[in-house]
This record gives sequence, C-alpha cells and structure tokens, in this order.
Amino acid sequence: MITPIYAALLALLFLYLSFRTIGVRRALKVGIGDGGDKALSRAMRVHANFAEYVPLILLLLLMLELQLAGGASLMLHVLGLALVIGRCAHAYGVSQPEEVLHFRKVGVVLTFLVLLIASLWNLVLAVF
Repeated sequence: MITPIYAALLALLFLYLSFRTIGVRRALKVGIGDGGDKALSRAMRVHANFAEYVPLILLLLLMLELQLAGGASLMLHVLGLALVIGRCAHAYGVSQPEEVLHFRKVGVVLTFLVLLIASLWNLVLAVF
C-alpha cells in the first residue's frame, strides 16, 4: 500500500500545524478566534487550509490505489510526494510574518494539480 505512507506523513504535518497553532494561542492567551493577532490568524489559516484539502485528496489517492490494484505505483508516489511538498511549501509561505508568496503559490499549484489529476484519473477509471 502506498497511500498510508503519505497519509501518515501528512498526519504528522497536521499534528505539527495543530501544536504550532495551540502554542501561539497559549502565548497570546487567546481561546477562541484570532484575537486580532496576525501570527495567530496565519497559523489558523494554514491549519484550516490543510484540513480543507488534504482529507479529500488522500481519499482520492486511496481510491486510485484500490482501483489500480498495485499498478501505477510510481505515479501514486509522485502524487503523494507532490502533495507533501505542496502542503509544506504552503505552510511555510503563509506562516511567515511577511508572507513568502512564492512558497504559497508553489503549495497551491502542487495541491491543486494533485487534486485535479487524482480526480480526473478516478473519473476515467470509474467510467471506462
């Protein structure tokens, strides 16, 4: 199985983002919302953006893996690795006090490419 490798790596990244957000909350003593703090707002958005995209993409990758029954493992690794790199780049770019737009763009493009490819590939396999 390939998808569990990337699910585990991404789960670890999600934990890191969660703990980082909690740490910023504790330091600022903000329980709900962002308290008007830009660093907390950025940490929250990185965490939320991850939670919005990663579960669906992992589900698509798992469905691909199950439909391919062991075939196209290289492509699944490429998609999984692209997703991990994309999420790391996005998290880094958005988390900086002065946003590093280049990293954010790379993160968005890689995430959307994996989402698009996995969606279309699943559709083709399911229909044809």
